[in-house]
Amino acid sequence: MAETPGDNAIQTRAVGDAAIIYASDYLNKLTGEKIERECRRQFDSGRRALIINFRDTELVNSIGVSILVGLIDAAEQNTARLIFSDVNSHTATLFEMLGLTRHVSVAANEDEALSWISADESSGSASEACA
Repeated sequence: MAETPGDNAIQTRAVGDAAIIYASDYLNKLTGEKIERECRRQFDSGRRALIINFRDTELVNSIGVSILVGLIDAAEQNTARLIFSDVNSHTATLFEMLGLTRHVSVAANEDEALSWISADESSGSASEACA
């Protein structure tokens, strides 16, 4: 797994044409901005499918949510697929209440998210924006 440069770097890894970005335990302004920079770096490098894995995330504050909304918009502008995976029930409820789930797919785990991307690619709809 590669880490991006900088203090307390977030972890990322590439799987085929997708990138998986691992969110930290607390998604706030500082960690959200790191995730945002990494997502934009992945878009700039040509990735058209990103998975943000929330397996370690216990809490998402309002600024973190705001940054995620910006990432959803960036994915749509880049005609990229954005999937959230491994979201705990509290955070999933928050995302649903705030309407994020209308603009981004939420997979039970990373493998499910990767299978969705694989299915998109095999059906020729890999450039489809967020589901």
